[in-house]
Amino acid sequence: MARNPKNKSEWPTKVLALVRGGNIPAAVAQIKVAPTVGDITRLQALLADLPSTPAMVQLNKVVEEERALLAAPRLHRAP
Repeated sequence: MARNPKNKSEWPTKVLALVRGGNIPAAVAQIKVAPTVGDITRLQALLADLPSTPAMVQLNKVVEEERALLAAPRLHRAP
């Protein structure tokens, strides 16, 4: 059964719920295992709407670092 490409992942909204709930460490842990670059990019767009606080500035840095890591070409392939 093929996946519908219009069906976007729910991952960004779930991570946003963690952030809004104040559970930043859990959000960071989820960001570290993000499924795709597209999901990270959608999360960045959602986080841009939140007010800027020191914790949000740090979280935005983590998101940007993980987006760069996922977007980078892989040096090797898994066996």
